[in-house]
Amino acid sequence: MKWNDFTVTVPASTANLGPGFDSIGLALDLHMTIHVSENPVWTVEYANEEYRHLPNSKDNLIVQTAEKVASQYGKLLAPAKLLIETDIPLGRGLGSSASAIAGGIEIADCLLGLRLTKQEKVKIGTEMEGHPDNISASLLGGATISYANGEDLAVVHVPKADIGIIILVPQEVFLTSESRGLLPEKLDYKKAISSSAAANVVSAAIASGDWQTAGRMMEKDEFHETYRKAKFPGFDEIRAVCRKAGAYGTAISGAGPSLFIVMEKGKEQELSRILSKQFPHYECLATKPAETGIKSVQTVL
Repeated sequence: MKWNDFTVTVPASTANLGPGFDSIGLALDLHMTIHVSENPVWTVEYANEEYRHLPNSKDNLIVQTAEKVASQYGKLLAPAKLLIETDIPLGRGLGSSASAIAGGIEIADCLLGLRLTKQEKVKIGTEMEGHPDNISASLLGGATISYANGEDLAVVHVPKADIGIIILVPQEVFLTSESRGLLPEKLDYKKAISSSAAANVVSAAIASGDWQTAGRMMEKDEFHETYRKAKFPGFDEIRAVCRKAGAYGTAISGAGPSLFIVMEKGKEQELSRILSKQFPHYECLATKPAETGIKSVQTVL
């Protein structure tokens, strides 16, 4: 089969959005771009310095994912060179691993001509990632509300979100495994009911485009925020400043260590300047939702 170089672009994502623990995701307008070209062996090169310590051959997560997909379908995958450019901060609670897994699925689909449906890609990604929130958002774009228990998978896709977003990235990096270790083994019944109700309202509000209500309910989470917020210097002060400025709500992005702030579209740059000035120990990224999920385009020579 004749080889054709191609490029895969996949958006970052934020997950949970407060009480939507392991189920609600939102694609962000920060992207990983993977240039795929013919090569006798697997080679992975990162243009970004912070990624260059990652494995540069078959041990890379993108390659491992692609080969696992090929194996699932009983096929052999030809090796390739991957040149990767990305503006997704690594290990900052913005779905960098989910983006890599999504990229690997797409590469396998393109190289093998599997013609996987979006639902099939989300199913494969959920099995590999362990939860559907980040991976579904990166694959589909927009907002996703998902259920997965290892056997059944259901995803509601909300393609459009007219909001402004700020991501506050602290200097400290910590692993998802470390962040999950902060969570209790059991949760008080009343707290669980309260957070479940808040998650229901967040989901319904997102689906109806009422992000003001969604933002307010994001802050009612007791599933994980209580146990993780100490990792964020000035967490309560940041929330207070955001509320005063009219932001809809704040939440921990995924397992952390970034903070997700949602507000009226067009107001993100103004609030970003305020936060950058008052909390200089955070990197402040003003962005928006990504309406388009993962995509691949053949390279035109």
